[in-house]
Amino acid sequence: MKFICRLPFAEDYILATHESIGKNRVEFSSFTGNKKLELKNNSLTYLKEENLENLFFNEVNLPEIDASENFPTHESYIEEVKKAIEIIRENNLPKLVISRPIKKEISNLNLLDSFKNICANYKNTLCYLLISEDEIWMGATPEILGKFNKKTQEFFTMSLAGTLPINEEWSNKEIEEQKPVSQYILEKLKDFSDDVNVSETYTHNSGNIKHLRNDFSAKINSENLEELITKLHPTPAVCGIPKDFCKEKILEIENYNREFYAGYIKIESEEEIYYFVNLRCAKIFKNNIIAFAGGGITIMSNPEKEWQETELKSQAILNHLKF
Repeated sequence: MKFICRLPFAEDYILATHESIGKNRVEFSSFTGNKKLELKNNSLTYLKEENLENLFFNEVNLPEIDASENFPTHESYIEEVKKAIEIIRENNLPKLVISRPIKKEISNLNLLDSFKNICANYKNTLCYLLISEDEIWMGATPEILGKFNKKTQEFFTMSLAGTLPINEEWSNKEIEEQKPVSQYILEKLKDFSDDVNVSETYTHNSGNIKHLRNDFSAKINSENLEELITKLHPTPAVCGIPKDFCKEKILEIENYNREFYAGYIKIESEEEIYYFVNLRCAKIFKNNIIAFAGGGITIMSNPEKEWQETELKSQAILNHLKF
C-alpha cells in the first residue's frame, strides 16, 4: 500500500509506504466512519517532482469495476435534489448536501502523468494518490478540516461552502449556504478554546470554480485534537445542519456508498498533523473512473443548477486525466 501527495502550495511531494510497524502517519476515514485505511510508517519520504519518474506507477494493476453498480441519471439526481428541498422545507433546515458518483469510461490511463497534471493545475489543494491492494483513489481537495502544530498547539480550520463558476457573481443563495457552515465551526471551536480568531469571508478559487471561505485559528490542547475532529466531521459543507439528522437523510436519498468521498485524510509529520476533507476525488478502475461530486442544497436551490455544479466539480479530476 502506497500514498503520495503534495500539500497546498508545497514544492516537494510526500511518499508513505505501508510498513509492518511504525506510527500511523496516513489515515483515510470514510464519510460514515465505518471504513478506515491506515498506512503505518516510521517516517515520511520527501521527494522532488523529478523523483516521481522512478516510483511505482508502471507496476500498478488497476482493479475491475463492479458491473452491477448503478449510477444516477440526470432525471434521478434532479428528483433527489427535489426530495432534499422538500425535507429542508419541512424541517426548516439551513442546508443538506446531496452528492452523486459520476462514471466515465477510460482506457490506457497514465497514472503518473494524470497525477502530475492535477498537481500542476491545483497548486492550492492537497493532491494525492492512494494505491492499496484492491482500490486506487486520486484527488485534489481544497478543504482543510484541521491543521495542528504540535509545538505551538495552534489549530487551523476553514469553512468552505457556496460554489460558482469563476466568472459568475455571488448570489444570496451561496452567501446563505456558507453562513451556517461558519457558524457551526465557530461554535465547535469555542467548546475547545477561549481564544478563537475568525477571518473575513473571502473568495477561494479552485480550478474552474470558486467558493466562499472563512479561516479559523485557535489554541487547543493536543489531547483534545481527535475529539475536536470528531465534532467537526462531517462538516456542514459535506453533510448539512443538524449533522446527525442530515447524515441520516443523505443515506436515505443518495442510495449509494460515498466510501472515502466526503470522509477525511489524516497526514501526520514530525511537526504537524493535517486533516483534509476528501473532496474532488475519484476511484480508478481498469476501464472506468468514478468521480464524486455534490452540492449544498438550500431552500433556494435550483435542481438543474445543482446538477451543473456537480458536473463542474467532477471536472477537477476528469478533465485532467492523461492517457
